[in-house]
Parts: sequence; C-alpha cells; structure tokens
Amino acid sequence: MQAVTDFLLPIVQTINAYLSDYILIFLLVGVGLFYTIRTRFVQIRCFGEGMKRVFGNISFRGGKKNGGLSSFQALATAIAAQVGTGNIIGACGAILVGGPGAIFWMWVIAFFGMATIYAEAVLAQETKIVQEDGSVLGGPVYYIRRAFNNGFGKFLAGFFAVAITLALGFMGSMVQSNSISESIHTAIPVMPTWVVGLVLAAICTFIFIGGISRIASVAEKIVPIMAVLYIILGVIVLGFNVTKIPETFGMIFKYAFQPQAILGGAFGAAIKAAISQGAKRGLFSNEAGMGSTPHAHAQANVEKPHDQGVVAMIGVFIDTFIVLTLTALVTISTLYTGNGPLADGAEAGITKANMMQTAMGQVFGTTAGNLLVALCLTFFAFTTIISWNFFGKQNVQYLFGKKATVVYSVLAIAFIFLGSLFPNDLVWELADMFNNIMVIPNVIALFVLSGIVVTAVKFRTKKQKKND
Repeated sequence: MQAVTDFLLPIVQTINAYLSDYILIFLLVGVGLFYTIRTRFVQIRCFGEGMKRVFGNISFRGGKKNGGLSSFQALATAIAAQVGTGNIIGACGAILVGGPGAIFWMWVIAFFGMATIYAEAVLAQETKIVQEDGSVLGGPVYYIRRAFNNGFGKFLAGFFAVAITLALGFMGSMVQSNSISESIHTAIPVMPTWVVGLVLAAICTFIFIGGISRIASVAEKIVPIMAVLYIILGVIVLGFNVTKIPETFGMIFKYAFQPQAILGGAFGAAIKAAISQGAKRGLFSNEAGMGSTPHAHAQANVEKPHDQGVVAMIGVFIDTFIVLTLTALVTISTLYTGNGPLADGAEAGITKANMMQTAMGQVFGTTAGNLLVALCLTFFAFTTIISWNFFGKQNVQYLFGKKATVVYSVLAIAFIFLGSLFPNDLVWELADMFNNIMVIPNVIALFVLSGIVVTAVKFRTKKQKKND
C-alpha cells in the first residue's frame, strides 16, 4: 500500500497544483461572476424567496412524488452531498495549509457559487427526462447535450459522466469513509479502521438498494438533525471563546491578504496557497459549479425551474456560511488565538483529520471532543456517500444503461471499504483531481446556456411585478 502511495501521490499532487491554482480559480470565480451579473445578483434579490421556499414548507415526511421528489427532499439530498467532510476536515485542511485567510476566499467562492448553483438547478429542471414509470433522469449530461447538440456535446457529456462517476461514486466515497473511520479510530483507538469501513459498506448497501426514494427519505430526516447538533456544539464552544470572536474574524480578513504573516515565506507563494485552498476546499464543500447537486435538484417536482433554483442557493448558504463558517470560527478561536497551540505556528500532531477534534477537546475534554466530532462527521460523511452514490448512478445509467448500475453499486461499496484502508493524503488528492476535472465540461455548458437561466429569472421578475 505504501509503495502505491509513494508512486501516485506526487503525480496527483502535481496535476492538482495546476488545476487548483490556475484553471479552477478562473472557472469558478468566472462563471459565478458571470451569472451574478447576468441575473442581476439573483443570490441577493431572491434570497428571501429561497428561504421561504425551504423553511416555509419544511416537512420530514415528503413522500414520493409523481415524477420525482418534493422540493425539500431534493434540497435535503443535495445538502446531504454538500455537507460532508469538506465542512470539517476540508475546512481544517484549508486553514492549516492556506492559513485562516483561506476561509475568506471560501466565502467569496460560495457567494458567487450561489448564482452558479441557481443556474445549475434551473438547467437541470429544464432538461430533465421523466420516464414512463415516473422516475426522473437529470443532471449536467443532459444540459451539456442541450448546449452542444453534436458529436462534441456527446463527447463532453461522456467525459463529464466518467469524471463524476470516478470523483463521487468511487474516489469521493473513499474520502468520506476514510474520514469516518479515522475520526472513530481517534475517538475509540481500539476500533480498527477496516471494521468501521466494513460496517459502513454494509449499511450503505441496504440504502443503495432502495434507490432515490430511500435515499431522499434518509436524507430529509438525518440532514436537519445532524446540522442542528453540529451547530449547537459549535455555539457552545464559541460561547466559551466569545471574547476571541472579534480577533478570529480579524485573522480571517487580515490573513486573506497578508497570508505570509502567518504562513511564512514569500507573499506570492502564501497568497496563492490561501486562494487556491479556498477555491479547492470551497468547491469540495459547497459543490457549486462542480455539477453534482443538479442531479438532486432535477428530481424536484416544482411548478417552474426558478422555484428549485432559489432553493438550491440556500443549500450553498447553509453549507458554507453556516456549517463551514462554524467550523472555522471554532478552530481558529480555539487553536490560533491567545495561547492556542497553533498561535505561533504548526504543532506536531495536529492535522486536518484531528484538528476539529482537538478544538472541541479544549472545551469538552479530549475524550468527549473526539467522540462528539466523530459522531457529527459520521453523519455528515454517511449522508454524503449515499447522495454521491445516486449522482454517480445517474451517470452510469446514461453511459451504459440501467443494467450497468448494479455493477456500479458493487464497485462503489468496495471503494467505500477501501477508503478505510488507504492513507488520508492520497485519498483526498485523488478526489480533488477528479472533482477539478468534472468542473471543466460543466462550466463550459453553463456559459453556453446562460440565456435559458436569464429567461427563468426574468419570468419570475415579471410575475412578481404583476402580482404586486
């Protein structure tokens, strides 16, 4: 295993360095800025509408709808994919490598990403296919084909389908199971990581068999509970560190533009690390522009595409501006301020895998802190696995037909188990590489189909003025 890691890790890291530091930043910020301007800041103008649609009709028993899911079930499935290890381990890794300022760049990516994900959800609704049995096929492969109705479109859609299957169905699931097994092993040292992986694979097998209706049913119940639990724990820690909160925000803004002051080295290298970490981990966290959550939003049974577009924006808001920000505030206020263990530089033993547990341990005690974070991370990562499996399955069906999904599910379960065995760094780098790759065809289609999205926003505006 170590020989494989030593061979693959530097190769994958080199590829990711070019993708994350250059291509990814320009694509994500570019498409987000593009849609922000073209929709006249839809993430601000329609934010209230999105909140009302999410929380005004919230239900934990959505039931299966004709031709898909309820809007809340679709959002819960999307958030289940978004709120995962990226919000805890991903955020911690960004802070360790890029400094506290990386969080600022995550916020920037997320703000523009809200406009991007609005576009993704609208296009997923516009191009979805409802089959005779009522099941729904939808996602980027269908709007990529709409954007390019020729051989190039077929190639681009196929390229995306392969990339997302590898990124989420296989590599991404390895990241999640790796994080679960590592956190549980940290909390309970006598528990081998492979045992955790085996149990996780068995549970996922049962849920995968049930299809999207079972996945949505699990997601709509677990997602609100896990989010509330994590928020409560974070608020308690912040309550103990309330006097350090102003300093914490100050560090995020200061080191966003002066990262060398905490990372050391030259300014150019430091600022690149802060921005690239913010972009890379921001993508892994909220998934806006990546082309994953449109598969969930396509399933929503709504009156018009705009309705699900504004709901999708709230998913990014919850993921980044609430859950991920809470992680950042807890870790920075606990570990970086005052006499914290990372105030004067990195301390041996603190990694992205145990950073949040270390921070929680400062308030709840080492044992309780380890257990509480392991519990939250397990829920987060588990729901992400089941949602990502569905996203991958949709693309396997597009590529090879419905019968191939059985083979895909078997392989996905095997990768879930393997994730508990592989080294942490290699698993994350592989997932990052395929995440980065799948952004490219998705963003190309988003640029080409902007007219459809703008029409959806204008229709909403005209209707609102008429009602007023």
